[in-house]
Amino acid sequence: MNPTLNLKFRKMLEARQATLLPGAANALAARAIEDAGFDAIYITGAGIANTFLGMPDIGLTTLTEVASHVAAIRDAVELPLVVDGDTGFGNALNMARTIRVLERSGASAIQIEDQDFPKRCGHFSGKAVIDAAEMVQKIKAAVDARTDPNFTIIARTDSRAVEGFEAAVERLAKYHEAGAEATFLEAPVSLEEIRKIPKVVPGLAILNIVFGGKTPMPEQEELKALGFSGVLYANTALQAALAGMQQALTHLKRQGSLKGAEKMLAGFAERQKAVNKDVFDALEAKYAVPEKKEPR
Repeated sequence: MNPTLNLKFRKMLEARQATLLPGAANALAARAIEDAGFDAIYITGAGIANTFLGMPDIGLTTLTEVASHVAAIRDAVELPLVVDGDTGFGNALNMARTIRVLERSGASAIQIEDQDFPKRCGHFSGKAVIDAAEMVQKIKAAVDARTDPNFTIIARTDSRAVEGFEAAVERLAKYHEAGAEATFLEAPVSLEEIRKIPKVVPGLAILNIVFGGKTPMPEQEELKALGFSGVLYANTALQAALAGMQQALTHLKRQGSLKGAEKMLAGFAERQKAVNKDVFDALEAKYAVPEKKEPR
């Protein structure tokens, strides 16, 4: 837990500047996001499922697996971490434990959603949501469980696809009243809906942009003018990495070598820089055992 980072992130959201929140599925992606100059990182549940399990985002990851990723990323970067907590991995009691575990692991904020189990990617079809009253109780449990009051609770509703836009707005009003500081209407399907969200939804508004998903992709300046607090690009790094791997491996398979693929690859030195090898070299030198002098 880092109260300083928690407060820093809360103030970012309160500024309503449509802070960009790129997603990381592992510590290497988080390092790349930090090196690129972003102010905070979103730890993507879909990304963990895709990269760690090689499976789709359909509720297969566990709290332990997510927490281990959060802890590894926390050790690698110094930015606030917003964690995809899915449904809290169960009922209100599970939600309380999820908050405590992820807060200890280094999260600065958590996103929790009202899908029924097993949850699935917000841009998949076939979603189902729990009753709003049950989600309210889960949010109350989350608020009560956190140690730091600046640890931000982000309540997401997936009901747009199930019950419609107006019903989703009504749900988020209840979730905000239950204690969620930020609210997140998943998968709006038009610019008109996006433009409505900050006007009709209480709390600090979060938007999720998925390349190839159901939601249009407005520019950050427009979203800032509308009053959004944060904008998730949960799987930009993952999609770019997958495309890069496919291109380089296809070239290797066809050509039998990497000749001609140099522009597709990070250099050896660049790779070591990305993982701070110079820092570890310095530590190794600092703690090296002094050489014994031979007696004369």
